[in-house]
Amino acid sequence: MDVTNKKYTFHLEAFNGPLELLMHLIEKNKIDIYDIPIAELTRQYLDYLEAMREMDMEVTSAFLVMAATLLQIKSRMMLPKKKAEESEEEEDPRQELVERLLEYRRFKKVSEVLGSMADLQEHFVGRAPLDLPVHHLPPASLDLSLLVTAFREVMQIKEEAGLPPAIVRPEPYHIEDKMEDIKAALEAHGGRMRFEDAFERGTRGELVVTFLALLELIKQQSVSVEQAHLFGTITIAWRGEKK
Repeated sequence: MDVTNKKYTFHLEAFNGPLELLMHLIEKNKIDIYDIPIAELTRQYLDYLEAMREMDMEVTSAFLVMAATLLQIKSRMMLPKKKAEESEEEEDPRQELVERLLEYRRFKKVSEVLGSMADLQEHFVGRAPLDLPVHHLPPASLDLSLLVTAFREVMQIKEEAGLPPAIVRPEPYHIEDKMEDIKAALEAHGGRMRFEDAFERGTRGELVVTFLALLELIKQQSVSVEQAHLFGTITIAWRGEKK
């Protein structure tokens, strides 16, 4: 490519990195990226670094490394060509630089598309999810949080039923006793019962202790909680040989 009669110019701008500066010089002066006039591009690049120093702009190590790379490529381009009879074709010293520039250009285009999408998204206002009451649970991952949700529904039903307030001082309830009550209820239901059946009666304080007892049985792997299908009933069943 003949560059003797061309004058390459650039404005002193801030670039995020050396590849951005090189792409600016290439696009500004309409250079064929596959046939880069490395000597002229190197001169333009070094002129920019010198202008940065004169204006007290920080010249980072990445810019200096690229300058050294360009000088190395330039020196390799100036070496005598190998003899024509040698069968192995010599690799173009500019090839690695071209590949890096092409990759940078691809990422730049992607970032521009993502930036346009972000600008478009700014015209829309999102709303946080509403805290809607959920009366059914998904069939999978019946972890502690889902059991707590199911228990809250049970407590809500008990409260809506209008349980009378305690007239006398409530009796103390023990988790061990409630664990035995749940086991007895399971035996009475043939080893499997609905989640709600474990909380048929009792004050709110007693129901809380019953729920803690159920969690302890699950922890001990004595019972398991299951849900056969979406929106299905949660059941409590014996685990292992008692199931």
